[in-house]
Amino acid sequence: MIRRVIIIKVLLFLTTAVFATAVGWLIYYANTPLQLPHTPLEFSVKQGTSLRSVAKQLTNIGVLDHPWSFIVMARVLGKAGEIKAGNYEFTNNLSPYRLLTKLTRGDVTLREISFIEGWTFSQLRKALNDNPGIRHDSAEFNEKDILEHIGATENSAEGLFFPDTYFFTDGISDLTILKRAYNTMESNLAIAWESRAKDLPFSDSYQALIMASIVEKESGRSTERRMVAGVFINRMKLGIKLQADPTVIYGMGEKFDGNLRKRDLTKDTIYNTYTREGLPPTPIALPGLASIQAVLNPAETKALYFVSRGDGTTYFSDSLEEHNRAVTKYQKSGHHNQGNGD
Repeated sequence: MIRRVIIIKVLLFLTTAVFATAVGWLIYYANTPLQLPHTPLEFSVKQGTSLRSVAKQLTNIGVLDHPWSFIVMARVLGKAGEIKAGNYEFTNNLSPYRLLTKLTRGDVTLREISFIEGWTFSQLRKALNDNPGIRHDSAEFNEKDILEHIGATENSAEGLFFPDTYFFTDGISDLTILKRAYNTMESNLAIAWESRAKDLPFSDSYQALIMASIVEKESGRSTERRMVAGVFINRMKLGIKLQADPTVIYGMGEKFDGNLRKRDLTKDTIYNTYTREGLPPTPIALPGLASIQAVLNPAETKALYFVSRGDGTTYFSDSLEEHNRAVTKYQKSGHHNQGNGD
């Protein structure tokens, strides 16, 4: 009986010693600084990757000496099934425990994509398709399909997405980014519409968006946007054709070779504001917030014409005679300069 008690006590002692040793080892290992091969070090975890695979990948790139210690630590802490997919960046002062916390918390680095003022929807889609961090769910979709998937009610996707820089985690759907940009445009447009000036010639905010896209393409300087908007609005109120070169260029599509000629101005398309009165049927580009605000609160001016001086600034005229003199002075080439003409 005494012998059995002694054996039990020895076993308990050994078990306690082993447990204490294991705990000591775990604490030591978990807090030992890792020697990274270089910093910052990028590491990606794909959706559905197991703890074992992650540990092996970390060993292969020199973050861990061997995978099993990391696996044991994760299992003991109950974190084995909590590794989150994403793109990570590792720097100095990283221990196995901090590494595990980073991976299970999803402390991922954010990618970004920028939509630029004045871009067309085709340019926006190309930027999405060329970004390796985005899942291209809309690759086979046409415009109508995309609009349906993001809940848009418009018939054309042109101009509907707010130009800005959008941050996202690796593997996000392009439709998610499009919906975010669409909602941002709707929100900004609605706020600007509520604070619009009186007596504007727009029946709804979509018409203002169309005009804003024209102002975006016509404005050489941000300080001139309100004046450019004032000219176009004056022309709309008087029933004068807008005669905006960018609308003609947009209607030409891939046929535009960089030079706008007189024959282009007289060839009718639904976007040719030299041959048709009023606004084109859709925006022609992504307007920024400054252009939207300029259109909804334009400068008070009598100007009906403008022409580029060729140095990035614009000359505004109240009369056709004054405008013609300005064109003669500032138009040096034989090709048509962007700006209002007769």
